[in-house]
Amino acid sequence: MIHFLVAFGLLLHGAAWGAGAALLAMPRRWARFWPVLVFPAGWWLQSLAVWLGTYAGWAGTASYAWPAQVLPLGLLGLGLWRHGGRAAWTDLGRFGLVGAAVAGCLALLILPLALASRGLTTVSLGSCDAADYAAGARVLMEFARDERGGFLGLTEVVQVQSVDNVADYWLRLNHFTPAALLALNGTVLGCAPHELASILAAALLASALPVVFWVARAVVGYSGGVSLIVAGLFGISPAMWYAYAHVAPGQLLAAPAIALATWSGVALWRGRLTWRRGLAFAGVLAIAYGLMLGSYNFILTVALVPAAAYAGGLALVRGEYGRFGRWLAVMLAPLGPAAAVMAERVAGLAERFTLLRTYDFGWPIPALSAEGWLGMVQGGDLAAWPWPGVRWALSALVVGLLAWAGLRSAQQGKRALWLVVALAVPVLAGYLFLQERGARLGTNASYDAYKLFAVFFPLLLPALCWWVTLRRSRKLHEWLMVCAVAGIVVTLNLAACGMFVWRLSRPPLRVEAELRDLRRIEAMPEVASVNLMIPDMWSRLWANAFLLRKPHYFPTHTYEGRLNTALRGEWDLQGGTVRTRLPGAATRELNPRFSLVDTRHPEFLRAWIDEALDTGWHGEEYLPGGERWRWTAGAATVQLTNPHAYPLAMTAMLDGAAAVPRTLALTRAGGEDRPGVPVGIVRGTVRLPVPGIPPGASVLRLQTTPPAAPVPGDGRPLGVSVHRLTLVPGP
Repeated sequence: MIHFLVAFGLLLHGAAWGAGAALLAMPRRWARFWPVLVFPAGWWLQSLAVWLGTYAGWAGTASYAWPAQVLPLGLLGLGLWRHGGRAAWTDLGRFGLVGAAVAGCLALLILPLALASRGLTTVSLGSCDAADYAAGARVLMEFARDERGGFLGLTEVVQVQSVDNVADYWLRLNHFTPAALLALNGTVLGCAPHELASILAAALLASALPVVFWVARAVVGYSGGVSLIVAGLFGISPAMWYAYAHVAPGQLLAAPAIALATWSGVALWRGRLTWRRGLAFAGVLAIAYGLMLGSYNFILTVALVPAAAYAGGLALVRGEYGRFGRWLAVMLAPLGPAAAVMAERVAGLAERFTLLRTYDFGWPIPALSAEGWLGMVQGGDLAAWPWPGVRWALSALVVGLLAWAGLRSAQQGKRALWLVVALAVPVLAGYLFLQERGARLGTNASYDAYKLFAVFFPLLLPALCWWVTLRRSRKLHEWLMVCAVAGIVVTLNLAACGMFVWRLSRPPLRVEAELRDLRRIEAMPEVASVNLMIPDMWSRLWANAFLLRKPHYFPTHTYEGRLNTALRGEWDLQGGTVRTRLPGAATRELNPRFSLVDTRHPEFLRAWIDEALDTGWHGEEYLPGGERWRWTAGAATVQLTNPHAYPLAMTAMLDGAAAVPRTLALTRAGGEDRPGVPVGIVRGTVRLPVPGIPPGASVLRLQTTPPAAPVPGDGRPLGVSVHRLTLVPGP
């Protein structure tokens, strides 16, 4: 129940912040439709408040979140005075069904979180971005901009392009607005960032539905009923659930912002193009630009492409070049004040593009063919349905219907046809180009293609539903065909949505109790600095988010602003399969998974599995909320570093089992042989003698007799399942 209470509390808090701004910003002609703007205005105003509070030097949202509530209350009072309270209430009632769709969508999004954990937590199907946002939220929630203690000012680790501290990294280069929303709403709701990241992503997706409804109704021109169905389809589309499942609030903020900017551009071109009329849209455009600058600043370079294609195409046909120039000036004018307020975000654009060129961000995402554009794919990974011929049959159906509807509209001389083409074709061309580039070069360009598709999806979906206009032909067979296809689309979207619910309720990545225990380290005065010897990126990034008050160092380049450097920490934070345990206070056991080891101890030894060098291991396996283990795949190796000038004598304690009874021995290149020890099929702990460990680097080998081999039910070569390999001092 707590998940639903917090989610709806966050959504209502965003609406409370946006109501007054929406009443004031909505152009007078469309003033009665101000509820469409409530959520985007709320997120924008919250982001602006945190931006100004950070630049004012205040000590995080913890110091000003509650006093800042005066700002939305003042705007609400001004908006109601201008619009009229009774009229505002009537207008709000007009959007009752849209509001119900928002509530239903949010409840469905929160359901898997409630199933996954009794308490508030963050989950993901693969991306580790949530931990990055949580770290930024803590910076904006707890610290002043000029604080440099702990990790915040550790320049050798956090240096990114021109920034040398964590606060400026978030202000200039990273996705500021999502972190700001986590910080402000977390302070008001009494939730830590790790409790709110997934819930925020859910709220952002649900809050985009009114904008999608508005695009379908006011831009494309569908009826109210069809527009509501399109908005509902957006709320269950696997294309958007994928962003939610990977905790990607940046694109969930940019999507409605681009849609609002496009509506403004289309509405301006359709009417008299005067500066006074342009001023009426300045508020909407400022909100849209502010959201884009704060969340996905680089998307500004292409955000106006659909609107410009629409206006530019008509200008080209009609020879209205001067009008197009004025339109462009009116559209870009509000960008000036928005850019002036967030000048740091504009200044960081060149550096952001440099980073995008330098690093192959992301992961491969399946290409969507025509049926995928309407969400008729599998939930979880966006792969096409595996049944033979179904993918191409559905694609042919979608393309055929769109061609049929387009031809019918062209014959009838419908001017809206060009609008649909302008909204869809440039975006799909960019999407297909990036997919082709990724396939040709073997890069993760498909990740960029997906992001492009997702941020323009509030425009794409209404445009790609143009086939519903065939129902107006007054031919029964066409009306029945539209209804049948709509039923297929909704059914397959619901099926994909159900698959997401199932997978998110059993997530591969979750902030579990053992991970949350790492927060205790910040309260340990004897632990001055830490080396994060945690093999998996999800846990390592969350450790970073939980330990901002302590200097800490990374053995591998983990993320932007988390460079690999010399390990200068006084303590190693261990969280992998292999670890060292020292006597007495030199080891601090936080829980069964994580422990601290004093690197200054005379018997300290660093042991870890290097994923690039130690290839004799299968990937980590785990039970959600339970045990973790790794199977050896052959001669598995472990990296050792003895930092002392003298050799060390160690003994290994293996907690594990063999696939079949085996003998296991530990050897070292250049070291003496040690006798093997039998390991049975029942999990237990065995004591293994370790060859003497000389100063410097060396490699420990786990040799099994007989060697690893496939077993019934598993075709992988399996040797020994290692739950924990602990090295302790002593022969």
